[in-house]
Amino acid sequence: MQKTLELKSTSMLTVTAVLHSTDMDGLEIALSEAAGPEKDFFENDFTVIDIGHLSKDAAIDWKQLLALFRSCRLNPVLVRNAPQHMQEQILSNGLALDEIALQPRIPPQQVAEDTQPAQPAQQAAQPVSEPVSAQVEVPAASAMFVDTPVRSGQQIYAKNADLIITAVVNPGAEVIADGSIHVYAPLKGRAAAGASGNTQARIFTLSMEAELVSIAGVYSTNEAFAATVEKGSPSQISLDGNKIRIKPVNGAM
Repeated sequence: MQKTLELKSTSMLTVTAVLHSTDMDGLEIALSEAAGPEKDFFENDFTVIDIGHLSKDAAIDWKQLLALFRSCRLNPVLVRNAPQHMQEQILSNGLALDEIALQPRIPPQQVAEDTQPAQPAQQAAQPVSEPVSAQVEVPAASAMFVDTPVRSGQQIYAKNADLIITAVVNPGAEVIADGSIHVYAPLKGRAAAGASGNTQARIFTLSMEAELVSIAGVYSTNEAFAATVEKGSPSQISLDGNKIRIKPVNGAM
């Protein structure tokens, strides 16, 4: 019997869910088995949905699919290997797209220009336009700025950038960045820095009250660090080997 779903750990966030089918009944069974009888195996883990194994014409009911994941305490934040015709629908459901899916394609005419034979030497000194400049990728923004409160249920993803927030991140909110995260206000929700695997990324906050923090896929929950971290203290979170380290911003713990 063909499997409908494969769950595995990932270096990007926490869990990768590889879909082999869009049959919702089959997916519900597979997710329920993975989550256990009480559906308490997962702890609202950040989840990447990989749809690269589906047929090109597969239809996905995203609202129903996301409801299935959330009912098993999995928290989808990003979709990998999405075909172009699905991308708008994915974004409209509050999910981010993997960087691979967003890479621009070189227009056919540009490819033709790239393969043109070299001009004769006598023309080399003549002023010419520089079409090559059109191929130069604009560097990604070094930081994304958010100056309004991040509401419960809201997700913000700073791809290829740091994330700088000057307002409260409320409980139930999720902030994700490929770089570091700076919260110049209380951090009460969830924060995942180094989402693309950057182990040097950090999280900074003026008031540490987080539900969960993660660096490069390694995470710690409030239940794990509440006894050793003073609630409301200015803190920085970093990765020490394969463990999360939380310490005051003004000195060693």
